[in-house]
Amino acid sequence: MSFDFTGKHAIVTGGVNGIGFAVGRTLANGGASVSIFDLAAERPAEAAQRLGGSGYEADVTDPTQLAKAFHDAGEPDVVVIAAGIAKSAALFETSEEIWQRTIAVNLTGAFHTLQIAGKLMKRRGGAIVLIASTNSYDGEPQLAAYNATKAGLLGLLHTAANEWGPYGIRVNAVCPGLIRTRLNTQTFSDPKALGRYMEDIPLGRGGEPEEVAKAVAFLASDDASYITGATLLVDGGQMASKFGTWREEDAEFDGQRWKKK
Repeated sequence: MSFDFTGKHAIVTGGVNGIGFAVGRTLANGGASVSIFDLAAERPAEAAQRLGGSGYEADVTDPTQLAKAFHDAGEPDVVVIAAGIAKSAALFETSEEIWQRTIAVNLTGAFHTLQIAGKLMKRRGGAIVLIASTNSYDGEPQLAAYNATKAGLLGLLHTAANEWGPYGIRVNAVCPGLIRTRLNTQTFSDPKALGRYMEDIPLGRGGEPEEVAKAVAFLASDDASYITGATLLVDGGQMASKFGTWREEDAEFDGQRWKKK
C-alpha cells in the first residue's frame, strides 16, 4: 500500500541512514518533495540525490543552524524527526559526556526541530512524526541515557498534539523495536545473542527500516487525518510479550529468525 504525497514537501532529520533514509524514500515514492537534514559529515546532499530530493547540512543540537536549514528548504507539509544516537553503558558507568550528548541530540534536538517546524506550519497545518522507541517504555540495560530521551519524546508528543491541534498540526510518534540499522549492527551479527533477544518477539524476527517507514507514512498521510497524539508500536509484538514467545522445545532459530518446528 502506498500513500499519496503529491504536492507535499517533507523534511526528514537524520535522513541519511537507516530509518530516516527509508522514510525519505517512502515519502518520495509517494510523490513528496523530500528534504534531508543531517550532519555535514554524513553528506546529506548525496543521500538526497538518490531520492530526487535536496539535502541540507544541519546539526539538530544547533538551533541556529537548524533554523537556517528550514529556511533554505522551505515550508514543510510533513516533518519526520528521526535524528538520534545511542551509546551503550551501564547506568553506574554512564558518563556526563554520554548523558549530555544523548540528551542534546535525541531530546533537545527534537525539541528544537519540533518548535521550528511548528511555527512554520501554523498557517496551513501539516503532520509531524517523531521516531521514538519501545525504549520509551522499558528499561533496557546499558541504555539509560537513550531510554530517558525516548521516554521524553512522548512528553513532547502529547504536549505538541494538545497545543497545536487547533492549528491543524497533527503530531504522532512511531515506536520501533529491534530494527536492522547501523545502530544495531552488532546485535544482528551475533546469532546467539540475536536468538535470545528474539525469543520475546512474537513474529520471531527483527524489523526492516522500510517497515517503520510505512508506519510513518501512514501517520503523515491524509489517511490518518483524525489521528494525533498517538504512538504506533512497530516491534513485531515485542511489547505484548511479557512472558516470551519462543521456546527451543517446539521452535528453532535459523540465525535470523525463530520458526515453529
